[in-house]
Amino acid sequence: MQREDLALAAAAAQQWDLNPQTTLTRLLAINAGSHGRHVAMREKALGIWQEFTWEQVLDEVLAIAAGLEQLGFAAGDSMLVLGDNRVRLYLGMLAAGALKGYAMPVYPDATPEEVLHFASEAQARFALAEDQEQVDKLLELRENAPSLRHIVYDDPRGLNHYKVDGLASWEQLRDAGAARLRNEPNLRDALINRAVPEGPAVFVHSSGTTGKPKGVVLQQRNVLAGVRNAYQGKVFGWGEHILAYLPMAWIGDFAVTMAAGIALRFTVNIPERSETVLRNLREIAPTLYLAAPRSWDNMLTSIRVRMEDSTPLKKRIFDHFIDVGVAVERLKLDGKAPTAMQRVQCRLGEILVFGPLKDQFGLNRMRVALTGGEAMGEDTFLFYRALGINLRQLYGQTESSAFNAVQAADEVRLHTVGRPLPGVEAKIADDGEILLRSESVFSGYFQNEEATRKTLIDGWLQSGDAGYVEPNGHLVVLGRVSEVVHTAKGERYIPNYIENRLKFSPYIKDVAVLGTGRDFLCAMVCIDGDAVGHWAEVRGIPYISYADLSQKTEVCELVAGAIRRLNEALPEGLRIRRFVDLHKEFDPDDGEITRTRKLRRNVIEERYASVIQALYAGDDSIVMKAQITYDTGDTGVIERNLVLRNL
Repeated sequence: MQREDLALAAAAAQQWDLNPQTTLTRLLAINAGSHGRHVAMREKALGIWQEFTWEQVLDEVLAIAAGLEQLGFAAGDSMLVLGDNRVRLYLGMLAAGALKGYAMPVYPDATPEEVLHFASEAQARFALAEDQEQVDKLLELRENAPSLRHIVYDDPRGLNHYKVDGLASWEQLRDAGAARLRNEPNLRDALINRAVPEGPAVFVHSSGTTGKPKGVVLQQRNVLAGVRNAYQGKVFGWGEHILAYLPMAWIGDFAVTMAAGIALRFTVNIPERSETVLRNLREIAPTLYLAAPRSWDNMLTSIRVRMEDSTPLKKRIFDHFIDVGVAVERLKLDGKAPTAMQRVQCRLGEILVFGPLKDQFGLNRMRVALTGGEAMGEDTFLFYRALGINLRQLYGQTESSAFNAVQAADEVRLHTVGRPLPGVEAKIADDGEILLRSESVFSGYFQNEEATRKTLIDGWLQSGDAGYVEPNGHLVVLGRVSEVVHTAKGERYIPNYIENRLKFSPYIKDVAVLGTGRDFLCAMVCIDGDAVGHWAEVRGIPYISYADLSQKTEVCELVAGAIRRLNEALPEGLRIRRFVDLHKEFDPDDGEITRTRKLRRNVIEERYASVIQALYAGDDSIVMKAQITYDTGDTGVIERNLVLRNL
């Protein structure tokens, strides 16, 4: 089907009517026919933004699909996808879905053991890799994953001399597929229409906080139902401009970048590297931006660091108008109207501070700003809203295609995640668990019937989250049901709920709250090295490493202040009595947290058992021994004296 034929087909077809009983490939073909010359994707490479139109995207996807099929890729086959966000990796995922196959994105920093688990789980025969680093990782797996036969790579640097069976460049695969399309006149139309609504769209994984991540296959109709629900709930609209920087293995990225991106014709912009996200954000100035609270915190830290380095006059002006803006937002949250003077000062602040600041960070066109994954700190939340950015909380899950509930633009509450989206039913079970029902909910875990039976009961998704619904319909999420525990005195609490509120402090990156079956609560804290490091430099506090910084008396008191503020809002029996600043951050490579930074409590409690014992024994300090692995592969042991503090 040539471009003219696509145009006729698109003209004859209705625009997507939000009915999820279609596929991403068909919607892509409609976009190519009706908006073929419009930019669909941009990618920053070698300092230049490379543009790809809807026509080009469709042509590339179909050529890759034809090439994969020629190699033997068929319905039910799996393809690992390893690397950072890249146009070709996204298109390869769409090509696999067009062939009724499973595209399985993997976190680019996943260990070989993690990649082996995923490859073995689905008996993957194909892999799509970004560069030499990922290719090398895959080649090492072949001894333990013999089913992995074909590896396609995007970036050829360092790979030209590789002589390995089954290794091919993207260009080789595309050219072979394009030749098939030229020689087989009916193939193009067949590939556009081969996928079915019940077929796979993407193969992602649960976070795996309590064990190996479980495989989640989302159907085409699941992800499109999620997009429909989110669109009707005014999460986003047609033609948004977005920055695709979130990990491709996270469902939030696929749901926004691919599903919504195609269904609602977004312009998808991909940064040059993860380190250049903030710089590229300013260049693009997206209309829609989804980020975890930690990303918003990091941007706020950058803003405050810049202001610390500015002149005293600029800093005073900045602080004044931010304080006014925050005060106005607090009034709005309480249902009160700002005074006339406050409104005038906000307008002046927009001219002098807010507008230039938003322009500097690429926030000036942002119509939709979302945060999700965990609770956001009140100070961070109010700061962005003071700038005039309508930041809202989103609640979603992998098993429900990322979209469950969102705060309405005019109904923002600090403690809720808003109302369930249109098309999503929510209710609370007797034990306080949130139950969900929607077309966006998956059909079950991949080859795991036992887990499926426990998660899908009578058509309802057992979310695993504890919460309640307020009289106004707003949903409040407290934490994981499995983490509801009790102290020795019978006090019921959810550690994650307390931990998230401790992380409201910009100086605390991670924290593990302890106390199950014990007389009182303790905390192990990982400071934010960048934020605390800058805080120390401004105050002339010298340090030589993260471990050294974490044990400084001033830093311990800084953390103690954050805990004391939280304690004031907690019941007497749930206040944290002792804490320690750890000598290192929790690390996903060490298995202490997941790739989405959720705690693996069993690992942490085992690894830091001596520290926990010392906290509850009342010791003043403990020597922590830790094994480290150097870049050479050699191992060694370091010793750190950790100070244990009372509150």
